[in-house]
Amino acid sequence: MAHDVTFIPGDGTGPELAQATRRALEATGVQFNWDRHEAGIDAFEAHGNPFPEATLDSLKRTGVGIKGPTTTPVGSGFRSVNVLLRKELDLYACIRPCKAFEGVRTRFPEMDIVIVRENTEDLYAGIEFERGSADNAALREKLAELGAHVREDAGISIKPISVFGTERIVRAAFDYAIAHGRKKVTAGHKANIMKFSDGLFLEVARKVAEDYPQIEFWDMIIDNLCNQLVSRPEEFDVIVLPNLYGDIVSDLGAGMIGGLGFAGGANIGTEAAVFEATHASAPKYKGRNRVNPTALMLSGVYMLDHLEESEAARALENAIAAVIFKGEKVTYDLKPSRDDPTAVGTSEFADAVIEEMNA
Repeated sequence: MAHDVTFIPGDGTGPELAQATRRALEATGVQFNWDRHEAGIDAFEAHGNPFPEATLDSLKRTGVGIKGPTTTPVGSGFRSVNVLLRKELDLYACIRPCKAFEGVRTRFPEMDIVIVRENTEDLYAGIEFERGSADNAALREKLAELGAHVREDAGISIKPISVFGTERIVRAAFDYAIAHGRKKVTAGHKANIMKFSDGLFLEVARKVAEDYPQIEFWDMIIDNLCNQLVSRPEEFDVIVLPNLYGDIVSDLGAGMIGGLGFAGGANIGTEAAVFEATHASAPKYKGRNRVNPTALMLSGVYMLDHLEESEAARALENAIAAVIFKGEKVTYDLKPSRDDPTAVGTSEFADAVIEEMNA
């Protein structure tokens, strides 16, 4: 049976990466009914909306989407497409595996962790009050009544962390650990300072952990967690984090395995699941057939797992690993020198992956 999947090419280098990934996914033998829709700066320029209603409707209908990177111009006046997707579809769990591939230059060749990031709360909830605005003044006045004085020239962001949001993300982390044979979950927090937000996260995480006695549970203050992660990565397995820390630590983890070019991601929610690379759209490379498609291809692997096409998922993952290990038909960033004339382009990398699967 063919799977209905919303296909969002994105912008910048997104369409090239998305097309390479689409070809690799089709080469697994799994059947797809692709429903192509736009999102990002190109959609904004064409329609005045970076996230057209038709794209949202498609995702609600199919329940599954794969998305190329999209651009959010600085100071543009519209929020990130990724943030909009997470809000509209309640994509509360961002799952980002960080696993080193043999053949990639890294000081952490044994790295194999999974970061589970809460996607809807915390400082990324978008509850902000602009400096000098009437709402800002009203909020500062109310805070002053409560004994909390904020400078007049301050911008203000609110950090909500709820029992509901924390419980479901921590359960998602433990459920992922069980489903994928992982042994340990570590919760990161700053409860020693933010006692009523991060403190709540820690309290709820500890309570949820009691329901999973078969999985070891740790909790760590976030700065120490980062220190230990780069000192002793072998001590970690699954890490569950509030939104902001999860964003930062997932990029740290990506850096430890060679960069964002190897960091795929899954955003799982109550209405849909959207799979995308962690990295941005790199518009300066648009149309140059140059960028490494590994991150989006790995996102395709996670999509196949989500669709319960595990055999196809392993075939694609193993093919990607084989191409990287051989080091012949790889993009410039995977060569010993970035000026190596033997480097191939995005499309040719996809050809090599497909060839491996057909070998």
